Amino acid sequence: MYFLTPELYFPPASETSLEGIIAVGGDLSPERLLLAYQNGIFPWYNEEEPILWWCPEERMVLFFENLRITKSMRNILNRKEFQVTFNTAFKEVISNCQQSPRKDQDGTWISDEIVEAYCKLHELGHAKSVEVWQNNKLVGGLYGIDLGDVFCGESMFSKVPNASKVGFIHLAKQLEMANYKLLDCQVHNNHLESLGCIEIDREEFLAILKG
Repeated sequence: MYFLTPELYFPPASETSLEGIIAVGGDLSPERLLLAYQNGIFPWYNEEEPILWWCPEERMVLFFENLRITKSMRNILNRKEFQVTFNTAFKEVISNCQQSPRKDQDGTWISDEIVEAYCKLHELGHAKSVEVWQNNKLVGGLYGIDLGDVFCGESMFSKVPNASKVGFIHLAKQLEMANYKLLDCQVHNNHLESLGCIEIDREEFLAILKG
């Protein structure tokens, strides 16, 4: 396992451990974070741990033609129960993601250090948010890193049923219209699968990312 130094460098994907960890340590500077995402790598660790950098063997992604919108969700979208905005409340979105309880988790991996680092990336134009509103209250949203032709989703939250799904669908449709290659969702979960996301091999993902 590679231990990072102050040098801006990540080892090749072939050096990733069986668990999916490619490197340990380093920092969350904008330059290192961008280099990581450009190489299919993302940080994911608990507060008491050193920074762990991941490049898992299987990658959860959405190809936009696979986006799954159920009949009930279409009805919700048509009724315009929610209003969706982009990049109007990044700090509020990531803070809500930080505070949202996660199934089978005691805490959150979104530490104050993570919040500060991604807010800095937002200020530089690389981190983007989607906000979902109901009656002028923020009830859902998501954030991630925008690489120009791939969007790397990081986390989402929902205070009322379906709010995060609405935000995800609006983001996917906007990215498709802008000719993005895919929406990177990192690791599998049933919620993402229900929206049409699938797992692909790391090599396929990296080829698309760098193609």
